[in-house]
Amino acid sequence: MTIQFNFVSSMLILLLLSISSAEGQGGRGGGVIDVVAKFGAKADEKTDLSKPLLDAWKEACASTSPAKIVIPKGIYFLSTATLEGPCKAPIELQVEGTVKAPANLGAFKEPKWIVFNRIENFKLSGGGVFDGQGTTAYKREGCEKHNYCDSLPINLRFDFLTNAMVQGITSKDSKQFHVNVLGCKNITFEHFTVSAPGESPNTDGIHIGRSDGVNVLNTEIKTGDDCVSIGDGSKNLVINGVTCGPGHGISIGSLGLFKNEEPVDGVTVKNCTLTNTSNGVRIKSWPGAEPGTCSNIHFEDITVTNVSSPIIIDQKYCPWNKCKINEESKVKLSNISFKNIHGTSALPEAVKIICSATLPCENVELVDIEITLSGPTGPAVSQCSNVKPKVSGKQNPAACSAPIAAKPTPTA
Repeated sequence: MTIQFNFVSSMLILLLLSISSAEGQGGRGGGVIDVVAKFGAKADEKTDLSKPLLDAWKEACASTSPAKIVIPKGIYFLSTATLEGPCKAPIELQVEGTVKAPANLGAFKEPKWIVFNRIENFKLSGGGVFDGQGTTAYKREGCEKHNYCDSLPINLRFDFLTNAMVQGITSKDSKQFHVNVLGCKNITFEHFTVSAPGESPNTDGIHIGRSDGVNVLNTEIKTGDDCVSIGDGSKNLVINGVTCGPGHGISIGSLGLFKNEEPVDGVTVKNCTLTNTSNGVRIKSWPGAEPGTCSNIHFEDITVTNVSSPIIIDQKYCPWNKCKINEESKVKLSNISFKNIHGTSALPEAVKIICSATLPCENVELVDIEITLSGPTGPAVSQCSNVKPKVSGKQNPAACSAPIAAKPTPTA
């Protein structure tokens, strides 16, 4: 009996020690840090999550072994948070609940809500929701014309991250862009969801700039602007399995508006579905502005349903009529392909490739295009300017067969 008692006692002591160790880990030992259990966060929609989250981040970031922060199920209020690296080991933020931003626009001194900055080996997961509560911002006077929207907060900023994964997360009703990716290397968005009404202005789903190796995979985006927008300095991007609509499509640009823009090089958009969007796959640059280059761009296996401009290169992009007459884009476009793009167009101009007279597009391919008009006003057409595309496979409408209208349909 004594031997059995000692054995049981020893096992119990070991179990208690392991539990105590797991609960106390974080400084040097890593482990799981629950913001409710350890730092007193409250899922009451009014107590600010900011301090518990930042305290948990400080502990996890200082750990010399991998650490995970958990925001359990529930609805939390978060005023703002910037989660900074560098951290000493891989770190994960597992969001299981819903985190809400202040609805009041006056609560934000800067155009950001949650920022992840200068972190290596980071993962954001958990199936949770970041709710920007942006419906009041959508009615802001002037915002529908994009005049004042850039001062509004972005839901999630990822700045200068290396080797990061964002998986199973939803961004809802952001006041401005849902996600902004800047200066990142090797970051993947997988099973990511963006949810906002079609009338929400300047709410790009995922905006990417000056980043190398961004992957957007198996993602659903419903918003009021570009589902994915790609800015200057973007390299080696893969967008695969994105469902877009409502929204403005998947866009590269606009390019050429600012000085010293970096080249866009190496973008592949595949296996995407766009429904009831104002554009499908698009490259856009400003006329008469700054020089730049955009090359090695490939759109392949794209399904469009009732999309206003399914295939578009627009080097006369000027949404606010602020361009001078007869100016030409200084952005050089080359090595661009559109392959196996099929479905229906809401407007007659299913294919519109309008390039710069100063710098005509080079090495553009149209392969297996099958787009019919969903509306009642005649057949779909294909328009080209300052480009001689290489054509192969089925072409419906016939490539570059229609004249360009004196007043082309404006694109959003």
